Amino acid sequence: MLAVALAGQWLSVWWALRYITRFPEEKRRRARLAIRFAAGISFAVLVFGFAMRVPRMARNVPGSWTLWPPAVSIAWGLLMLSWLAGFALVRWFSGRPGQTHNAGRRIFLNTARSVAFAAPPAVLGYAVFIQRNQLKLRELRIEIPGLAPDLEGLRLVQLTDIHLSPFLSRAQLERAVAMANETRAHAALVTGDLITTRRDPLDDCLGALQGLRADAGVFGCLGNHEQYAKAQDYTEREGARRGLRFLRHAAAPLRFGNATLNLAGVDYQKSGDPYLVGAEELIVPGACNVMLSHNPNVFPTAARQGYALTISGHTHGGQVRVEILSADLNVARFYTPYVDGLYRQDAASVFVSRGIGTIGIPARFGAPPEVALLHLCRA
Repeated sequence: MLAVALAGQWLSVWWALRYITRFPEEKRRRARLAIRFAAGISFAVLVFGFAMRVPRMARNVPGSWTLWPPAVSIAWGLLMLSWLAGFALVRWFSGRPGQTHNAGRRIFLNTARSVAFAAPPAVLGYAVFIQRNQLKLRELRIEIPGLAPDLEGLRLVQLTDIHLSPFLSRAQLERAVAMANETRAHAALVTGDLITTRRDPLDDCLGALQGLRADAGVFGCLGNHEQYAKAQDYTEREGARRGLRFLRHAAAPLRFGNATLNLAGVDYQKSGDPYLVGAEELIVPGACNVMLSHNPNVFPTAARQGYALTISGHTHGGQVRVEILSADLNVARFYTPYVDGLYRQDAASVFVSRGIGTIGIPARFGAPPEVALLHLCRA
């Protein structure tokens, strides 16, 4: 990402220096100095921000505010690349052969340049200050073949990818907890990434989640950020003390009438490693078996093992998604086909929630945060 951002900056500087060659000498000299000064500041922002992603550098900065320099550098890099693409498109259009020069065309090109400059900051501002805070309740019917009558209409509420940090406050999390409680779910599920780094307020997160209410209790699994922070054992222990049961290669059979809903959970399943090793031992014959896994890539394996439903997060729904010519463009597409919503394989299903928090940059575009309510029903 740093290499791409620096390449974008270099191209921007090169283009700007070429553009000012049409200026008078004195004005060109001042513009050249301004461009080089701005490029130096931009270079410093990018390098410092990405340096804060290196643990050895980050530990010299107090608190969990080391998230902000990388976020600023990523945002600045995205702005530069967007400006470069926009102005290149306008430049290409303005230089097409056979185009006549007239007042109307000049007005159009000037307007296009203004839009190319103003649109990226406007979109980024919307993603940071508006859509990131538009928490919604998403309801979905999950059809399960052969579902027992006593499990028909069962409600599972899911919170995932909380990332309590400078990017998401405890008050925002408590709002999500209140929204989940309003659903009066039979079981509440927390599917990992409670925090982002080891410096984040894990106890605050667990304290807020302690307010979750559901008939059968609160269950969950752990994500990759608990693993990175080396907080898996602590989260399991402190969660249990607060009434939150994190399933770490364990199962919790829940009885509803004459039927059983078997919740099985695993720690984060790293891509490239064999998935769900030994998880078939957690299956309860005759029950509706549900796998809780932060990483949705386990779905085909879970389906083969006999899990009717997999519930996941991890992708943030792409976090920043743009649809162009019916193509859904987002970073998550590079590492999983299961980005957002419900997917099926034969009789099995996986649901991937967009989650609540953010990573990298405190922005969401095309993927608003959510609390998910899943209604089980017979296919």
